[in-house]
Amino acid sequence: MRIKRNRTAVTATALIFALAAAGCSKSGGGTGGTTTPAAAASIPASCFASPSAAASATSSGSGVTGSVAFNNANLTALDNSITCALKGHDLSSVKVAMVVNIATDYWNAGQTGFTKACSDLGISSSNCIFYAPPNGSLTDQDSELETLAGKQISGFSISAVDPASAKNTIATDVANGIFVLAIDSPLPGTEAAGLYLGTPNEQAGYQAGLAMKASLGNSGDVAVLVGSLTAANATQRIAGFKEALSGTNIKVTVTDNDTGSASTAQSDAETILANNPGIKGLYGVYSYDGPALAQAVTTAGKTSSVKIVSDDAAAATLSAVQSGTISATVVQMPYYQGYTGAYIMAAEKVLGASATMSLVKPFLEADGSTLSSGIGVVTKSDYADYVTLEGQLGIG
Repeated sequence: MRIKRNRTAVTATALIFALAAAGCSKSGGGTGGTTTPAAAASIPASCFASPSAAASATSSGSGVTGSVAFNNANLTALDNSITCALKGHDLSSVKVAMVVNIATDYWNAGQTGFTKACSDLGISSSNCIFYAPPNGSLTDQDSELETLAGKQISGFSISAVDPASAKNTIATDVANGIFVLAIDSPLPGTEAAGLYLGTPNEQAGYQAGLAMKASLGNSGDVAVLVGSLTAANATQRIAGFKEALSGTNIKVTVTDNDTGSASTAQSDAETILANNPGIKGLYGVYSYDGPALAQAVTTAGKTSSVKIVSDDAAAATLSAVQSGTISATVVQMPYYQGYTGAYIMAAEKVLGASATMSLVKPFLEADGSTLSSGIGVVTKSDYADYVTLEGQLGIG
């Protein structure tokens, strides 16, 4: 099938890339499948692209300067590299799926990106399957993985409800020649550990810390509210947050487990503010925390004296950013997990894992396995740009 042109570059994030003069080294990537060394060598040198530095938020001293560039420029360069390498190949054997952990607005953006990528690649909609368990049910997700295997799927990306539970299924699928790509959350200890497409959580926490530092200056007590004290994404974000505050007089004096409940987060925040007059900042790690903390601060009459930094882009969070109740929110971009994920899975089927990883490798983070889907920081001054970006991607 003919490969259609890649997605339109967003003006705010368009960058120019220099093409590498020679191909990159090969890597198996841990995503399943095999290829011969000649497969990677057969990719034209002009298909390999060099990465550029991803934009990030900065602290100006008087306030945080946000960024809505994410990692779009690098991912677009990778998508174009894969398009180049797939030129002239038949994609009729490509049948891919995107399996996420729960049906939420967050994943609507991922589905939009996945569907758009299939269209751009020329893959029929019947060969591109999106699945989200309605209530985040492990049983439902496991059942879908069994169904996909019976449909002779060539590859799937997954945000696992329970990585430990998915381990055996992933091993079986990889052994049967199905490519598996970890998205949203890494899958260490599984056959999909070699490549993760998603948010580098410690970097996201670090950006939240920079935003808090810019909002408070160099002093003030901060409370962190989060839905789990053990989940890897939560602990990594909190670690990054604290790292950004090192060398200042800003101290995290309260860390509260709100047990995944928005109402608990609000009531806990109200209690924290009432009992800890030194608290000048609140950091909400889970997506529901932003609106809950905004309501708690409003109820306490402290919207001008307590600064809030949150994660994710729930509608109520963005509304609070627009009003100034939330100083900044650190946002992910699941759209790219869907879009670039489809490109990677198509390449793995057609070119093989090693050849595909030779294209991906230049864009990986320092850990050698993370392909960042980008981190954005939305402030009141960046709100309009973020809404525009969402509209351009069709996820507004």
